[in-house]
Amino acid sequence: MRNYILADNQELTRFALESLLRQDADHSVYKAFDKAGLVALLKEHESAVVLLDYTLFDFADEEQLLIIAERFSLSQWILISDELTPQFLRRVVYSSHQFSVVFKDGPLSEVREALNAVERHSRYLSQRALETIIIQQQEEEKSDKILTTTEMEIVKAIAQGKTTKEIAAERFSSIHTVTTHRKNIFRKLGINTAHEAVKYALRAGLIDPSEFYI
Repeated sequence: MRNYILADNQELTRFALESLLRQDADHSVYKAFDKAGLVALLKEHESAVVLLDYTLFDFADEEQLLIIAERFSLSQWILISDELTPQFLRRVVYSSHQFSVVFKDGPLSEVREALNAVERHSRYLSQRALETIIIQQQEEEKSDKILTTTEMEIVKAIAQGKTTKEIAAERFSSIHTVTTHRKNIFRKLGINTAHEAVKYALRAGLIDPSEFYI
């Protein structure tokens, strides 16, 4: 027998999910209306499957959700919501394999697939959830490669042959600060040497060929 906990404060959705689950006589269905009630039910049924609408429940943030999931490590969770932010999805999905994700405006087949997945002790991520996570990751990677104004100025100074000490003195900064900027620049550009920084500065039009030394 599998125990399910409905943690969804939208009555219509709760009714639909309960009807779906009760099609199998081997399922026991319980209801939680707040975080305290959910924890109390998980204490009784540690390996239960929780169907949660995170956006309508009384979690302060995803950290609370992850703490409870970790506390009841035998539980599995199917997140069913209208909308979940990309940051939330990435944090939850990357932190624990206990979580499956579907959306309320998705087809019923996705809910069924998620239920079938947890029956096999695996997880299910809907196509929309996967696309949201991938797009967010691509956007972060793209923005992570963009140099700030300060970093561009330091690249130009490096290409002009200035030492870290000289750059720090010109900018009224510490050598440590300039060294940190230098490391971030090299990481973002995927380079390892000042010579490669010079070539980048030339391609980016930061300097004239007559301004630098190799």
